[in-house]
Amino acid sequence: MHAQDCGAGERGGCPAEPWKLALATWLSKVTWLVGTASGKLLAARAPAPPSVSSGTCWLEGLLGRSCHPIGSLSGPILPRPPPGSANPWVDAAPLPPRARPSGRFFRVGPRAEAMAPWALLTPGVLVRTGHTVLTWGITLVLFLHDTELRQWEEQGELLLPLTFLLLVLGSLLLYLAVSLMDPGYVNIQTQPEEEAKEEQTAMVPQAIPLRRCRHCMVLQPLRARHCRECRRCVRRYDHHCPWMENCVGERNHPLFVAYLALQLVVLLWGLHLAWSGLRFFQPWGLWLRSSGLLFATFLLLSLFSLVAILLLASHLYLVASNTTTWEFISSHRIAYLRQRAGNPFDRGLTRNLAHFFCGWPSGSWETLWAEEQEEEQGSSRAV
Repeated sequence: MHAQDCGAGERGGCPAEPWKLALATWLSKVTWLVGTASGKLLAARAPAPPSVSSGTCWLEGLLGRSCHPIGSLSGPILPRPPPGSANPWVDAAPLPPRARPSGRFFRVGPRAEAMAPWALLTPGVLVRTGHTVLTWGITLVLFLHDTELRQWEEQGELLLPLTFLLLVLGSLLLYLAVSLMDPGYVNIQTQPEEEAKEEQTAMVPQAIPLRRCRHCMVLQPLRARHCRECRRCVRRYDHHCPWMENCVGERNHPLFVAYLALQLVVLLWGLHLAWSGLRFFQPWGLWLRSSGLLFATFLLLSLFSLVAILLLASHLYLVASNTTTWEFISSHRIAYLRQRAGNPFDRGLTRNLAHFFCGWPSGSWETLWAEEQEEEQGSSRAV
């Protein structure tokens, strides 16, 4: 009786109950999440996005009011003409395509739009947040235990504690800079500078096997490679660092080496501070309660120090020989390296370091490759 009276007395019918609104909102969020994940999977396999067909909103009956599906139309909804319609205006103006829904927003009704909370939980955000929390957590452990750092603070000698904090902050800022900056992506859209570079490339001998990327469809410069994780071609590609969640390429490789050096200094100093706070002449239970967390920190710092030493040594060797990790590991698979017995980009230790850190002497890799080839041909003719 109440439902009939409500329907007869109100213009829009009975309002939806609160539990129905909550259930509809939750179901729409789940549906949007599944649809977005499926769309990303399909987009990864097929570059062209599928068109979204029109249809009625499934929430209309549950909410008791009108609504629209996820993703709004770019124009007014026009009725489909019947078969054999002679209306020229309808025949000449088909329905506008439905706009693709954003991956960061969801809609639950007319004019209802909110940012999806799970859009913030990307791998890059999680990795950078974890690195920041781990860095300051280890620093806090070193300050709270009876280490030399705390003893300096209690004695009023603040120079060394402040220096340690500044080094930790500097390493964290370098990490964020390398992780967030452009590693040297190849521009997809051709700019005037890129056209000039292509003209210079055309003047280089055709023996250099330049090719187009089958993923980006751009002309890859020499020493560039497509990164599957970033889905872009990177100039002077070295590797994709999962701890950075970014590629290491032509632009951020010098900062990456500087970060490794500074991080190694901080790790070794922290390792010494953690060792200074360990006291082994105590009963096992008392020692575990007082120094267990500090000992775990010492083991973690030892592991990180070993990794940093290996990474820094390997990258300094690669920089000194003007090669990259990708070229060092896969030289047998790279066409421009298979044609030479040695490294065609090696100009000696001094010039390699000057070009890596200062960008001098400037010039494209194609030009250096061609100059090396001319020198080899000149020497062979002389012989």
